[in-house]
Amino acid sequence: MARWLLAFAGIAALAAAFAQSRDAVRRIENTFADWNNANSAIDTIDSGLDSPGAATAPNRDRKGAFGLFGKDRAQWEQIYNVKYKDLAAALKSLQPGDVAPGDVRAVKVMRKRVASSPATRASTQGSLKPAAACRDASRKNLPAAALHDAMYACFDELGNQIEFEGANLTRLSALDLLSRIDDPSRRKALFAAFTPLWQAVNGNDEPDSPYRRMIALSGGKKSKERSPVAEAAEEAGAPPEQMETWLVAILSAWRDASRTESMEPWDFRYRGGEADRLLSSAIPRESLQPLSEHYYRDLGADLKTIGVLYDLDPRPGKAPLAYSDVARWGRMMDGAWQPTIPRVSANYQHGGLGALNELVHELGHAVHYAALRTRPAFMDVSALFTEAFADVTSWNTYDPAWQKKYLGRAAPEATSQRSLYTGVILDVAWSLFEIRMLRDPRADPNQVWTAITSQYLHIKPHPEYSWWAVRVQLVESPGYMLNYGIGGILTADMRGRIQEKLGPFETGNPKWYAFVSEHLLRWGLDRDTPGVLREFLGRPVSPDALIGQIRRIAPKPN
Repeated sequence: MARWLLAFAGIAALAAAFAQSRDAVRRIENTFADWNNANSAIDTIDSGLDSPGAATAPNRDRKGAFGLFGKDRAQWEQIYNVKYKDLAAALKSLQPGDVAPGDVRAVKVMRKRVASSPATRASTQGSLKPAAACRDASRKNLPAAALHDAMYACFDELGNQIEFEGANLTRLSALDLLSRIDDPSRRKALFAAFTPLWQAVNGNDEPDSPYRRMIALSGGKKSKERSPVAEAAEEAGAPPEQMETWLVAILSAWRDASRTESMEPWDFRYRGGEADRLLSSAIPRESLQPLSEHYYRDLGADLKTIGVLYDLDPRPGKAPLAYSDVARWGRMMDGAWQPTIPRVSANYQHGGLGALNELVHELGHAVHYAALRTRPAFMDVSALFTEAFADVTSWNTYDPAWQKKYLGRAAPEATSQRSLYTGVILDVAWSLFEIRMLRDPRADPNQVWTAITSQYLHIKPHPEYSWWAVRVQLVESPGYMLNYGIGGILTADMRGRIQEKLGPFETGNPKWYAFVSEHLLRWGLDRDTPGVLREFLGRPVSPDALIGQIRRIAPKPN
């Protein structure tokens, strides 16, 4: 009896210790939530977002300063600095044996976030707003962070000021125009108009060009950390070496299915852009937001109710890429859920199918953020999964049934599908490019890109051009393009399974948002992506669905 009493007393003591630990972790998580929301508020203010029509939008106080949720930047900065200090100290004081099993993952996630974040937010560090000068990229002695910032600024200063036929175009507008200009000589001239950006990023392709210096520094950094390839592979639930194998298989399927004669690089987007040309007049700039909101409303996700904040017009000094983020993270407050408020930033100079597809993608991130229902430590998304999920809806903009309902007319199915997969295959090519550059930072990027595009995309070799350097992500976060290339594999798998379980959603399905929230989105970082997808798909992720869809673009025999 005494032995049993001692055992019971030991169990009771352990339970009491874990209860105390859980209380301590809850207090730490509340501090984490306060700090995380201060961080998001600062990023939102620093982005320059100004949406007067939204009740929760940033506003100017009497002194003209931007504010958010009743506080200006200085107040949010003070909260950030204090909460960071308290959070770092509290997490450091936690001993491994003091943490209950159910809290281990949460503590690990919070420690990782704090370790990768600045102790103060006096500057715009952490924001996607450019904070450097493009001209500094040519300085040979810049450290990695400063070189990265300078090259990123080039996409604002030069990438969003493409000079063509007397007009200045944003990068997105110029790329879209390449798919719509009928005259080959004008296409070539527009292609050449990117030269200042290419040279700012890669000089004349010399070994010590800004990009080649940056990728060498990135390669050294990644050798001490987990590489982007390993991170993408872990999220996809496959070995790292499988990533290149999958990408090559997809590119090979495109090469075999597209069956076209070789073309100049300035003609590639035009060859795949017939749907964009046919539908561009049905998608003026002012229609982008209402069309997107209409579609998501038909999917059961009312973006106005969610409270999405928009910042969609180009301006100097703004982040040079489209992205979604959060102005305020959801959490339990006084026994009720305070919802997440997402925001979307983009630079839409003109309308068109490409711009619409991109906005529907970014709003896919917004509804993902809004669907999270988990503890504060897990209120975030993983890169590969969120990029893949955002295309579950955006790919439908290239579906004739979607086009007919929302635009009033449609491009032929074969035309639409080729336009869709032209964009997808470029992301796959950039992903393979990044794998090969990160594996061998001494390689010549122009030669690497030329080898990929000539072998798989039927594009004539032009190693004298750094025409790969049109994606911000290549310099903003080397390796990030894998989240689009490998992400397409996950997108195709998820789309097929959703249709099996729920039915079609090309033209809307009011049950869609509740369904994907329950089965795919609500956990945030609480569950690993491979486990979520294996449970949802009933099998591991595979490129077979995407390869099968690409093969459908092959011309039908007469």
